[in-house]
Amino acid sequence: MQSPTRRDLLKTAAMAAVPPHAVPPQNKRYRIIDPHVHVWKKDPRYPWAKETRNPPDEDKSAEMLLDLMKRHGVARTVIIQVIHYRWDNSYLADVLKQYPTLFHGVARVNPEDPAAPDHLSKLVQEQRFRGVRLSPAEGPAGDWIRGPLMPPLWKRCNDLKVPMTILAPATRMPDVAKLADKFPGLTIVIDHMADTPIDRPDLLAKLTDLKRYPKVFVKISHTWSLSKEKFPFRDTFPQVKNLYDNFGPQRLMWGTDWPVSSRHATYGQTLEIVRDHMDFLNEDDKMWILSKTIERVWPFKA
Repeated sequence: MQSPTRRDLLKTAAMAAVPPHAVPPQNKRYRIIDPHVHVWKKDPRYPWAKETRNPPDEDKSAEMLLDLMKRHGVARTVIIQVIHYRWDNSYLADVLKQYPTLFHGVARVNPEDPAAPDHLSKLVQEQRFRGVRLSPAEGPAGDWIRGPLMPPLWKRCNDLKVPMTILAPATRMPDVAKLADKFPGLTIVIDHMADTPIDRPDLLAKLTDLKRYPKVFVKISHTWSLSKEKFPFRDTFPQVKNLYDNFGPQRLMWGTDWPVSSRHATYGQTLEIVRDHMDFLNEDDKMWILSKTIERVWPFKA
């Protein structure tokens, strides 16, 4: 037998040095798109908001995200403005400018500022943002969602033809429904299954009631937050299946929620939950939830 050459030995060593997760699975039918991450950077050019009492002690930058995407076969990502900056979208705006083909961005505006619609227009028209996120709390502090400033902001979002994204508990879904009635043409995305506890079907019904609006979409993310089990958080699957039965895969999307999710699961595991562990999903369902539904809301160029 011929002895291995030095080139053969080097090639073998190089292959052994590559961890399995560094070779992403290939799927020629669709490209995986992550519709929910956050990024930030400790930099004096991008100061934390004055309300941020405990700012992050390490960077979670766009470049770190790009490395994770490459290792796990995620082609495109929608970045949601992180709360640490509040209404200052500067860092994310610079990321979108630097990586225009890889990312879309969802901004935040102050919902209690009468000028919020004009701020949104500037973010969309001048800084490439593709929507806005509002986060009404459950108690009185979130009652602005019922106030007079909402219709002008939702109308502007509708006029700009960008999605409205809502992070809110299930108890706020009736408030969302009233605004959806006013703007039936507006695309609305509900984050993280409205963080509905898995043992509260009465609250989940407030979310599934939104199925009557054909332009309402739901992210089936945050299983790790709602679960009482370890990965892959199977006790949350019946709730996801309920949403699947009500909305269908064409109106559901996954999401890593990186780096917040890192406390419970790796970036790769948040993908595996849907791709490998939700056995009630067939391959066409996964195509929608991991890709096509997201492109319905945030279309990317090739």
